[in-house]
Amino acid sequence: MLSYSVSSQLGLDMEELQDMEEDAGLGNGGLGRLAACFLDSMATLGLAAYGYGIRYEFGIFNQKVVNGWQVEEADDWLRYGNPWEKARPEYMRPVHFYGRVEHNPDGVKWVDTQVILALPYDTPVPGYRNNIVNTMRLWSAKAPCEFHLKDFNVGGYIQAVLDKNLAENISRVLYPNDNFFEGKELRLKQEYFVVAATLQDIIRRFKASKFGSTEVVRMDLTTLPDKVRQLGSSLFHVNTLDCREHSTQFVSYLVVNGVAQIHSDIIKDTVFKDFYDVDPQKFQNKTNGITPRRWLVMCNPGLAEVIAEPLSYLKSLLKFVDDDALIRDIAKVKQENKMKFAVLLEEQCNVKINPNSMFDVQVKRIHEYKRQLLNCLHIITLYNRIKKEPNKAWTPRTIMIGGKAAPGYHTAKMIIKLITAIGEVVNNDSVVGDRLKVIFLENYRVTLAEKVIPAADLSEQISTAGTEASGTGNMKFMLNGALTIGTMDGANVEMAEEAGEENLFIFGMRVKDVEALDKKGYDAMEYYNRIPELKQVIDQISGGFFSPGEPDQFKDIVKMLMRHDRFKVFADYEDYIKCQEKVSALYKNTKEWTKMVIHNIAGCGKFSSDRTIAQYAREIWGMEPSLEKIAAPDDPR
Repeated sequence: MLSYSVSSQLGLDMEELQDMEEDAGLGNGGLGRLAACFLDSMATLGLAAYGYGIRYEFGIFNQKVVNGWQVEEADDWLRYGNPWEKARPEYMRPVHFYGRVEHNPDGVKWVDTQVILALPYDTPVPGYRNNIVNTMRLWSAKAPCEFHLKDFNVGGYIQAVLDKNLAENISRVLYPNDNFFEGKELRLKQEYFVVAATLQDIIRRFKASKFGSTEVVRMDLTTLPDKVRQLGSSLFHVNTLDCREHSTQFVSYLVVNGVAQIHSDIIKDTVFKDFYDVDPQKFQNKTNGITPRRWLVMCNPGLAEVIAEPLSYLKSLLKFVDDDALIRDIAKVKQENKMKFAVLLEEQCNVKINPNSMFDVQVKRIHEYKRQLLNCLHIITLYNRIKKEPNKAWTPRTIMIGGKAAPGYHTAKMIIKLITAIGEVVNNDSVVGDRLKVIFLENYRVTLAEKVIPAADLSEQISTAGTEASGTGNMKFMLNGALTIGTMDGANVEMAEEAGEENLFIFGMRVKDVEALDKKGYDAMEYYNRIPELKQVIDQISGGFFSPGEPDQFKDIVKMLMRHDRFKVFADYEDYIKCQEKVSALYKNTKEWTKMVIHNIAGCGKFSSDRTIAQYAREIWGMEPSLEKIAAPDDPR
């Protein structure tokens, strides 16, 4: 990458160049971002690693919001090429589909297959100041150029070319579902394609390399497991009573691990209980992490400078938790980040917000289990309270919600429409003014996350207990000085342990409470009839208060909440509202709020992906990580 000094000499603005670069279409939601963090950490820890995937021509769609509705546009991220990749046609591998099996005297053969070539593109993954560069290898599908003469003779040339394009559809587009099994033929072909090509490549490299020499070919595969370790991510749709979704990490030798302690416990207690009872030593926990290079040093340099500590030493910040200078500096950085983000929103979205208000942020995929609807109920409750007592000294809030809905997920799309409809009413009410604003952040993606997360005061992590495997957005907000309001779910549990539960705003049911409610039977009407403010909110949504031109617009959402809500939004409503009152009260005391922020930043050390990968390396792969650094060119020698 060009340095700032070189770019300025060329008359180029570095930040403008960075904004022009497309987000790479490599993955979907948190799982794709987690893989990127893992690659960064493996290179930084000096572990020889390849990251394999598909080179999708079109990544996750670009989201536009038109009249409050999500509209999908193609993410043509490769239209101007990709300067960081290099095609490696010399390592192209054939992948076979379809065909039939022939049993002959000399053995079994797979014949009459459709062959698709897997063309690799390599992207360098540099470690942090250690002179190590690993490789991310992405496969692109190419049809072989084998036109049979008979096709030309009968005028089949055009069809042959069309069939070629059909074959290349395998790497054309990323399926836009996060944490969801897509049982489509093309999706299954994609999975087989990447696995088949990758295994061939692993075996090719194993055979071609013996003790660092490419002259001797290794033909005996018995030592392959000693030389190669694999880390994969696989999704399971579990038909429990509430159809919860879990993601599980699998590694070589059939070791199974969850990605947060609570997730690992659920795997052992319910999902894979029978396997655990038979072979408990194969089950481990590896809590996810985030790379501090991107999610602190790069996206929040002001805070990184104030902290001036590597993540492994963050606990030492606690010695200065009462230090007025540190409190002032951290609050100042946060306010600067908020001002920058407010300017960005005004420039790009034509939305003016109060930078002195609390920035209350929930950004993640739109999904019922993540409970953006619970956030909506709080917004309307707060709106009703301000309308009822307009002269009260309310803590001003700007509530931002962002995320993409899978194109075929009707309820998720309705949730986006509801958020924007609530914003229309709230933002145009002169009685409310700038004490409450509701913003839907369009096209949430990594580059937007790098701007909104450093600006956030409050991080919403409010999934139903037992439904979020880990979460990593929660860690990014914590590291960047936002306080968490959340349930005891995923990595929130360990965040509360590291920072002290009193330094997070924890509310709602625990996993055991959810299980008990399942056994008893969840009755939404009981909460609706018992809690007047909740009844008022639901009546407003169902009665068309937020959709006056179409009173029945949100009837499906209300029906779901009242009759078949798997994620029990009403059960946590009361405690959530009370917890939000504590948030508002504390925010008025900048010093005490910032002291709580310092406790959270100091507790972030565990959530580095360097720690996660070091655990994988030592406890599963049998490798020793290294944090040895080399001097930077500008360091004094």
